[in-house]
Order: sequence, then C-alpha cells, then structure tokens
Amino acid sequence: MHMKYLFLCMVGFYGCIACSNLPTEKASKSSEVKHNKRKTKGALFLQPFDGLPSSTARNVQEQLSLLYSGPIILRPSIPLPKNAVNLEREGRFHADTLIRFLSRQVGSSDLIIGLTNQDITTAKNGNSSWGIMGLGFCPGNACIASTHRLKGTNRLEKLYKVAIHELGHTQGLPHCPVNSCLMRDAEGKDHLNEEKEFCTSCKNFLIKAGWNLK
Repeated sequence: MHMKYLFLCMVGFYGCIACSNLPTEKASKSSEVKHNKRKTKGALFLQPFDGLPSSTARNVQEQLSLLYSGPIILRPSIPLPKNAVNLEREGRFHADTLIRFLSRQVGSSDLIIGLTNQDITTAKNGNSSWGIMGLGFCPGNACIASTHRLKGTNRLEKLYKVAIHELGHTQGLPHCPVNSCLMRDAEGKDHLNEEKEFCTSCKNFLIKAGWNLK
C-alpha cells in the first residue's frame, strides 16, 4: 500500500427526502446539477443497484445537490457484482467488495456512492458478517448505503443521512462525538432521528473541502 492509508468507517442503522426529476448520466451536460459556488475536485456519481426504486435514488440526488458543490450525476441502475455475494449469509453482500468495485468506476478526482436495497455486511467485533447500513473508506472516493435496515415512515430521510455520513468519511472525516452531528457513530443502534446537521467542526472541514455548507 502506498503512503495513502485507508480505514473503514461505518454507520449502523437507518433514512427521507422529496422527489424531483434530476439528470442521469445520459442527460446533456447543460442539464447536470450545477452550482454557482466554488466546486469540489470532481463530480459526485450516484450508482444505484438493481432493485432500488429510481425515485429513491433521485431523492438522494436532490438532497445531496443542496450541499455538494460539484455536478451530481445519477447513473443507470446496474446488477450487484457477483463477487460481492456473502457466501456465509444468504441474501447479504460484502460492503467492502462493493466499495472496491465502485472505486474503479470513476476517476481519482471524483466521488461515487452506491445505493442498494440489499443487506450489506462487513467484518466487525469478530463477526465476519456484521450487518450495516453504510460503509466508506476514510479517506477514499467510494462508499455504499443500503435501505435494507431502514425503519419508520421517514426511511428516505434516514437513507440520505446514511449517504451524507459515508460521503463525509470519503473526505477524511472521522466519527464525531457530537450526538446531533451527521458524523455520529451509530455504534450498532439507530440514532439517525437525533442527527440534525454537521456540527461546526465537521462543517468547517467540509467547507474547506469545497462543499456548499452555510
């Protein structure tokens, strides 16, 4: 491994958003989600996997467009890679494998987040199939968020919170001790209703990275 180091950061349980018609990767460049503020290093790609409702992916795209300063491009849905299947637990997929797959789909200056409704796992506390809601390399250029463990009427809101949490990790943000911060460590529980926004410290970190946070 080079000088760059990676370590895994994850959130435990649960996500709501409003629907809108936002561009896919096939849309013309002029219709991409753009912002008049400073831009980040590259584009943010959303990669839904088969089975996830298209409206769910568009909702996540709309919410992220309020914060991310570069273009946000929604790609067409694709099948989950077969090598990500968890052979120990039927119906589950290795989040680490999915992230590595996603990382190869974009340039080094871009970000990508996978969205799925399938159950995803990683190794934790001696358990090789620990069920999670999201995972990301910190720092890195790829992460994954799943709706599988979402509960409640505000599932879409919770999914957005999982997505923004994992994207924060890709920017180098560690877990935050502030209970209301979006970077709070879930620690195997659902705290998402308590998480409201980025705390001042995490917000300033992302602003320096070029995000549109006020």
